[in-house]
Amino acid sequence: MDAARGETGPAKGAKARGVAGYVMAGGGSTRFGRDKALIEFNGKTMLERTIELLRRVTEEAAIVAAAGKYLRASARMIADRWPGEGPLGGIVTALLDAASLGSKREWALIVSCDMPFLSEEWLRFLTGRAAKSRAEVVVANSARGPEPLCACWKVAAATRLEEEFLSGTRKITQAMQAIRTEMLDEPEWKRFDSAGRLFWNMNTAADYDEVRRIRSEAQP
Repeated sequence: MDAARGETGPAKGAKARGVAGYVMAGGGSTRFGRDKALIEFNGKTMLERTIELLRRVTEEAAIVAAAGKYLRASARMIADRWPGEGPLGGIVTALLDAASLGSKREWALIVSCDMPFLSEEWLRFLTGRAAKSRAEVVVANSARGPEPLCACWKVAAATRLEEEFLSGTRKITQAMQAIRTEMLDEPEWKRFDSAGRLFWNMNTAADYDEVRRIRSEAQP
């Protein structure tokens, strides 16, 4: 098995070849009450933590958000082409950006900025699985359903997904029906997430408090 692109994905310290990383930070955080991307854990914002995580796995990391936001962030900013229209527009924006980079980018690893338990090991497995897949999106299927904001998307699917979006589709899972999808069920991802928190996201201030409590209890 190729250690860099085998079943476990790129070896620790290596980068997934042909994969661009994107942080989705375009939400309004209305339920949270303030910008989720800028809340801190141990001196780092969720945005910076996610950027660093993607940089450990992919060849580059960029941010998709409304124009003018996060200008001081450490990664390249890409203006969402359809701000306020939901995450599907952000995904299409990321894929169109990756397509503009040329043939050296075959996949886009797209993750939300509000997933505090996302792990490098899982993302390495996910990119490794995508490298061998004939699908156009490789996505985990959790108890909540598909997790498209932690998935690998084929850059070549940008055109079809844009067509879906422009036709009025806003639900990501509905747009996924137009492309080949590989679902990774619980046996595939549970070994990276014995506590069942891998795909948690923070939608409210109460969620943030719970995450802080869990992290505090986990510290020695």
